[in-house]
Amino acid sequence: MTTDPPPASTPGGQFAPTRWTQVLLARGESLEAQAALSELCAAYWQPVFSFIRREGRDEDTARDLTQEFFARLLAGHGLATVEPGRGRFRSFLLGAVKHFLADARARAGAVKRGGGEAVLSIERGGTSTTTELQIPDPAGPPADASFDREWAQTVVARAIEVLATEFRAADKAAWFDRLKPWLLGQCDGFSQADAGRELGLSEGAVKVAIHRLRKRFRELVKAEIAQTVPDPADVQEELRYLVEVLVS
Repeated sequence: MTTDPPPASTPGGQFAPTRWTQVLLARGESLEAQAALSELCAAYWQPVFSFIRREGRDEDTARDLTQEFFARLLAGHGLATVEPGRGRFRSFLLGAVKHFLADARARAGAVKRGGGEAVLSIERGGTSTTTELQIPDPAGPPADASFDREWAQTVVARAIEVLATEFRAADKAAWFDRLKPWLLGQCDGFSQADAGRELGLSEGAVKVAIHRLRKRFRELVKAEIAQTVPDPADVQEELRYLVEVLVS
C-alpha cells in the first residue's frame, strides 16, 4: 500500500485543476467540466437529501426532490452567479438547493391559488421571488450547520472508502478492519496490544501502523476537500472549518 499523498500539482508546478475548478473555469460547458460536475453531484447527494428532509418533506418526497434538483442542476448548471476563483462547492450547493426549494414553495402556492403549474428553476431569474442564486458568504457564519455537518461526514466517509480500497488492493483488508476504529475513536476498550495479537504484530508495530493510517487518512481528506474548493490555498481553511463542525 502506498503512503504517498495524491499529487497536488503538475510537473511544471502549476496547480492541476480539480473537479470544482474545472467546472468554474469552463462554466460547465466542456465535456470535462460536465463530467466533473456530475461526479461532485453524485458524491454530495446525501447532504442535499438530508437538508430537504429537515425542511419537513417525507422520505419519498425528499428523494424525488433531490433527484429533480440534481437533474436540473446538471441540465442548466446554475453557475452564472459564481465567480471563477471564488466560492466553495459546498456553499454553492447549499445556496442552489435553498433557491430550488423556494421555487418549489412558490409553485405549490401557485397551484393552490389556481395559477397552474409553475416551472422550477435553479437559474438566475427563475420563477421564485428570489431574483438570483444566493451564495453564502464563506467569511460569514455558517448558512446551515446541519447541512455542513452532513457535508463533513460525507468527506470523511469518502476518504475512508478510498483508504479501505487501498488496503484491499494491498491484500490487507483485515488490517484496515482492525485498525479503522483508531481513525474514528471507536475502539470500545479494544487495545492496541489486542489488535497486535490478532494481526500477528507487536504493540509497537501496531502503533506505527496506526500512525501511518492516520497520516494517509488526513491526506485523503485533504484530497477530497481539494475537489470542492476553487484554490489549493483554501484546503486547510476548509479542513479546519469541517473539523469544527464535526466536534461542535
